[in-house]
Amino acid sequence: MANAKRDIAAAIGLFCVAPLVAEYLLGDFPLTVLSPLLIMAPLYGGGALLIRELARRNGRGWPTMLLLGAAYTLVEEGFATQSLFNPDYLGMHMHLLDHAWMPAFGISAWWTLFMFNVHAFWSMGVSIALVEGLTPADAQKPWLGKIGLSIAALLFAAGIAANAAFSIKHDHFFASRAQFATAFVFIVLFVCTAFLIPFRGGRRQPGVTLPAWLTGFAAYALGMCVLKTPPTWDWGAVAIIAVIDAVFLAMIEKLSRKGKWTALNTLSIAGGGAAAYGANAFFQSPVLGGGNKLAVLASHMILLCGALALTAVGIRRTARWMNSDNVASNAG
Repeated sequence: MANAKRDIAAAIGLFCVAPLVAEYLLGDFPLTVLSPLLIMAPLYGGGALLIRELARRNGRGWPTMLLLGAAYTLVEEGFATQSLFNPDYLGMHMHLLDHAWMPAFGISAWWTLFMFNVHAFWSMGVSIALVEGLTPADAQKPWLGKIGLSIAALLFAAGIAANAAFSIKHDHFFASRAQFATAFVFIVLFVCTAFLIPFRGGRRQPGVTLPAWLTGFAAYALGMCVLKTPPTWDWGAVAIIAVIDAVFLAMIEKLSRKGKWTALNTLSIAGGGAAAYGANAFFQSPVLGGGNKLAVLASHMILLCGALALTAVGIRRTARWMNSDNVASNAG
């Protein structure tokens, strides 16, 4: 019963953390504007729960979750908001598609790649890792049963519908059939790849464990580079972000294969990413609720401190769990 309560609490925590990381920690909305959570929580929270549970129930890990995060990107930005295709999203004159324009597909290479980073890594990956860090003993286990998984799927579907309805009502934009079809095909490809990629198990080679602070700082630095790369550099910005992504993924792949990766490193990556989001918020204007500058500043500080506190608690619990696990292994 205790484990069941803990798992439900973790699932509820992820449902709440995901939209706060995705939109509020980033700085799109201050805490004085909470009404967007009504449609964002089901979308982000339901999506994060669904991704995590589908991966963990099938005995899979981060490669699967990141690929499902890429599929999520196309669901949200290709169908729910259509921002990948809309030249003037919600009439906000942000010029999202002006940079590295690809006329054959009607998309911006920069905005599309940027969204894959934002959602696959931050919205989904960081949120999942931060909450899993709070329950390290159950981090690789499913938290929900069939009923809970069904509820998560329904919440996600409701979030998609609500965000799509909001976008259409306030914008009246519809992507072309070819664009919808292309997005759907890539969603299917990402989902299939997520579960078809070979699962690498077995013993890892012994190696020197990297300090968690080092991997966390690397995630913070690379994350800030992605967030602060000027889109006006057009294809140069695309190249820079693509190189950063390649370095990040290659670093994790190489170190994890050599046995130098622990749960603390995974959590520190999430903490570094969260810190980058929180720091970036101070350099951008909110989409809504930016009138009271003092309130916005206070919101940024509260959210950043909250993310750092969540990371610290996770690190303490994970370190304690790793030490107790090692003691038990040695005793056996």
